[in-house]
Amino acid sequence: MAEITASMVKELRERTDAPMMECKRALTESAGDIGKAEEILRVKLGSKASKAASRITAEGVVAVHMADDGKVGAIVEINCETDFVAKNDDFLKLASDCAALVATHDPVDVTALAALPMAGGTVESTRTALVGKIGENLAIRRFVRMQATGKLAAYVHGGAKIGVVVDCTGGDDQLGRDLAMHVAATKPKALDASGVAAELIDSERRVATEKAREAGKPEAMIEKIVEGSVQKFLNEVTLLGQVFVKAEDGKQTIAQLLKSKAASVAGFTLFVVGEGIAKRSNDFAAEVAAQAAAAAQK
Repeated sequence: MAEITASMVKELRERTDAPMMECKRALTESAGDIGKAEEILRVKLGSKASKAASRITAEGVVAVHMADDGKVGAIVEINCETDFVAKNDDFLKLASDCAALVATHDPVDVTALAALPMAGGTVESTRTALVGKIGENLAIRRFVRMQATGKLAAYVHGGAKIGVVVDCTGGDDQLGRDLAMHVAATKPKALDASGVAAELIDSERRVATEKAREAGKPEAMIEKIVEGSVQKFLNEVTLLGQVFVKAEDGKQTIAQLLKSKAASVAGFTLFVVGEGIAKRSNDFAAEVAAQAAAAAQK
């Protein structure tokens, strides 16, 4: 039996937001396999155990630069230590200027971007000088440059915490903006089912199977129930399968919206500031002690 450590419980909690004791039970049941433990919690707790993917865990901004004709665009994420600095004018200018450089020069990676000219020096020397001026570490985390097959549309939301660029053919400028706003609101994982990772689909299939069995469904019906659950999952996480957030009837999907406008989407890029970065957390040992004491009093 694998030893279940506090760090394993902490990691599972960060992935799922599930209660500490539920995490410990799931890890024990899975013999310390965190991936399997996450699936166990999803079977038991449903949507309560699937929040980690969208959690914002660091400070900074997303900046977008678009060519006037909408044929070339860039989206950049730059991180800092505090939200206060994320509102600093010099920091915001660094992000905006980096997005423009990415669109214009098409650097291959962050190192190449750092070497590009800026303000009489380079991007890196500008960043370093700003670190000294502000007193916080600043990092250029990632960027994407997009060359449109149609026309690019962009949307930046929530104090520049979420940024989207969509490549749309057909329709008008309002459709492009609506699509970018929709992506910011719903955060799809892919354009369609072909872009969803196989391991995610397999995980959803296993969870649906266990849920159906726990609910006492006949074995002969389980396969059909599972496939229905998987299809529902794919509709929820793919742009084309999602219901348009501005649909007046609450039913029109993005695919149906595009068809009605004789339009199509070639792809999109979504950045959420800090996504996947561990943020400075509260004292976990104190939290464990507090929860243990509360449990002992019951």
